[in-house]
Amino acid sequence: MTAYPAASTENVQQAGHVLAVAASPGHAFSKEPQPGITLVAGLGVAGDGHAGSTVQHRSRVRRDPTQPNLRQVHLIHGELLDELAEKGFDIAPADLGENITTAGLDLLALPRGTRLAVGADAVVEITGLRNPCAQIDDFRQGLLKAVIGRDAAGRPVPKAGVMGIVLAGGAVRPGDAVVVTLRPGPHIALERV
Repeated sequence: MTAYPAASTENVQQAGHVLAVAASPGHAFSKEPQPGITLVAGLGVAGDGHAGSTVQHRSRVRRDPTQPNLRQVHLIHGELLDELAEKGFDIAPADLGENITTAGLDLLALPRGTRLAVGADAVVEITGLRNPCAQIDDFRQGLLKAVIGRDAAGRPVPKAGVMGIVLAGGAVRPGDAVVVTLRPGPHIALERV
């Protein structure tokens, strides 16, 4: 296993914590909340239907089953759930299919390649934005529109969380710290993966 050294303090940009964790063995839209999950380097969440070194999402498997799985772990900022509640949507952690719900982190503003130290041992590298699909409206009518924001130029920006790969495995539980470390620049904005 590759060791990932602790970040120097100048690269640590923010710290938050884990609100909830989830995993499900199947490919349902929502996941099941868990008391803890285990991240496995190069694969994702142990026992989760989306874990694997190659793509596991059905639509991507149909296109090319050999492509690397850049969506091993799905993270959503808990603040999105608060925002959706203000719009009349009752959404709980894991409802949108995320494995880790965070608090205190602006996940969407982080650049590609950002590393998240989660709990005592796990490290997740952010690969891009979750691309919400029509299934989200099947879950709650009108939710797709609610999770698509607009940037300063008016372009659509998905707000349904970020995706990542597991660099170092470990246990993750609610209450665990999440420390953000930026890689050396230049920084590349997140795109849909």
